[in-house]
Amino acid sequence: MNELHLESSPYLLQHATNPVFWKGWNQKSLDTAVLTNKLIIVSVGYAACHWCHVMEHESFEDTEVATVMNKDFIAIKVDREERPDVDAVYMKAVQIMTSRGGWPLNVVCLPNGKPVWGGTYFRKEEWIDYLIQLQDLYSKNPEKLIEYADKLHEGLQQLSVISNDNPNTEFNFEAIELLIQKWQKSFDLEFGGMARAPKFMMPTNYNFLLNYGYVTQNNTLLDFVNLTLTKMAYGGIFDTVDGGFSRYSVDFKWHIPHFEKMLYDNGQLVSLYSNAYKLTKNILYKQVVEKTLLFVEKELFSPEFGFYASLDADSINHENHLEEGAFYVWKITELKEIIKQDFNLFSEVFNVNDFGFWENGNYVLIQNKSLREIASQNSISELDLQNKKTEWEEILHFEREKRAKPRLDDKCLCSWNAIMLKGFIDAYKAFGTEKYLEIALQNGNFILQKFLLESGNLYHNYKHNKATINGYLEDYCFTIEAFIGLYQITLDENWLQTAKQLVDYCLDNFYDAKTHFFRFTSIKDDELITTHFELEDNVIPASNSVMASNLLALSTYFDFTYYEEIAQKMILNIIPNIDYASAYSNWLNASLYFLNLNNEIAICGNNVSQDLKKWNSLFLPNTVIAGTSKVSQLPFLKNRFSKNENLYYLCQNRICQLPFKKIEEVIDYILK
Repeated sequence: MNELHLESSPYLLQHATNPVFWKGWNQKSLDTAVLTNKLIIVSVGYAACHWCHVMEHESFEDTEVATVMNKDFIAIKVDREERPDVDAVYMKAVQIMTSRGGWPLNVVCLPNGKPVWGGTYFRKEEWIDYLIQLQDLYSKNPEKLIEYADKLHEGLQQLSVISNDNPNTEFNFEAIELLIQKWQKSFDLEFGGMARAPKFMMPTNYNFLLNYGYVTQNNTLLDFVNLTLTKMAYGGIFDTVDGGFSRYSVDFKWHIPHFEKMLYDNGQLVSLYSNAYKLTKNILYKQVVEKTLLFVEKELFSPEFGFYASLDADSINHENHLEEGAFYVWKITELKEIIKQDFNLFSEVFNVNDFGFWENGNYVLIQNKSLREIASQNSISELDLQNKKTEWEEILHFEREKRAKPRLDDKCLCSWNAIMLKGFIDAYKAFGTEKYLEIALQNGNFILQKFLLESGNLYHNYKHNKATINGYLEDYCFTIEAFIGLYQITLDENWLQTAKQLVDYCLDNFYDAKTHFFRFTSIKDDELITTHFELEDNVIPASNSVMASNLLALSTYFDFTYYEEIAQKMILNIIPNIDYASAYSNWLNASLYFLNLNNEIAICGNNVSQDLKKWNSLFLPNTVIAGTSKVSQLPFLKNRFSKNENLYYLCQNRICQLPFKKIEEVIDYILK
């Protein structure tokens, strides 16, 4: 029978009525495969995945498919967001076998869990054919499958470890420049991003390029980042009506999105646009942040102050069928009726023409010119056009709210909550909006209360007032990063102390001294077929690269060089293995620490609150900020407070200058 009704994941519950006898990923299911000597089907997806829904409808809801699967296989359904460890291991296997990956992810394994075959989306007929062939081979010649599985398993284990046999490895600007020169060959200089489709937003890449371009005064890189951020904000990938970004664009010009909205994308992009605003003061970036945070607060913020995971790509259309993008697209007839006499100007702004056409009479709103340029061409002031645009978006929002909304994945993931928390923190730094601080503190306390146990470990998942699944490295690294950020906007040292406790827990339960990296899963968890070390920065930065940055920051706050030594070993192990910078951009960002590009500042005195706001509003990458209005025992602040005067300490690599007397003097010194 289908056992998914016992699960809490919205994705798994979507499959609870399938005729397939699905089981959840647990030891009982795995033991059943061994006892019955049956092949295992591991099918991985997530609630907002369009092609997961398509394969479910075509295959998993079909009785013919179910008959084949139920007869000879143990079928296990996995929510990749709940079990990123399982997803990562089998995704690697499929990438070795097929040189590509994605979701849905479907793998056939031996009863011991070792993969023998796999791929992504399959049509009904080919899915049935492959399963019948595999079962026939397993029943007649199992040795052949076992031999292949063992070889594939050996390859998986070899991929798990990155090593550096050169103890004299050095890293310098020349090495970074060579990597960037190679990387620049892939830049799309017309629409931004990389010159390929589909286009993922990759905020970690542009965060590094923004930082590196600034500290090296490389205007070519800065211009490219600004081009990319502008074109993304103009594109259909950004929901100009209601805020928030979709997961990726299927085309070169950021026009047609894969319409699901993921919490982790929006959290990172809020941080990126907030930081870019601090450097450029581009009002477009501020609008993107404000709209996105309004969307998150309205659609993804729970009554308990947690953030939900995602909104589906699919929604019910006017024919009462699930359709990708149905909630977001427009037809000319309805736009003319809604916008009325302004339709021609509206069409020019949002390209209700061949440039903005998608399919089946549907348009996705996209800009390709600035409002200033359009206003000039139409003899209207830029301010008036901006006001009209705002009015149009409000009207469209009102009309769109009448439609059936996309389905909500209402689980709260610790790691993704921390990413979104950092987005609110970075927005507060950039704009000083008190609402952002309020939500940040509410969510920080939500993480403390719902995910963190007295024993010091985090849970990964929360739903229905219950936390489940022992935390992964991603939960710890992003929570630590967010708590450091909360300290930097509140100067409440409890956030730093908790961050340090979580780092120490990771050193005890995740760190592998042999490889100098942190495992993705705790030593307390059941082992999978191979140990996973998350090392490549992707749409989300690698948990190890984030942990390296955390260690460097905390080594400064707590004057604990052991943290710095571990981070240095991690970075030096990665450096010789970097071929394409895009896959290691957060590592490159962390490595800037060792190129004397970091600053450490302590603000001590009675004006600390206002000075902190002023400092946080500046674009000063690779800076550790601390402050106090009283005597502090935090090692970085110890013996630095004087009740009779304001003192500002500027340091680099633990070497400090004589204290400044005004914050403006420190700022001028750094910016000169």
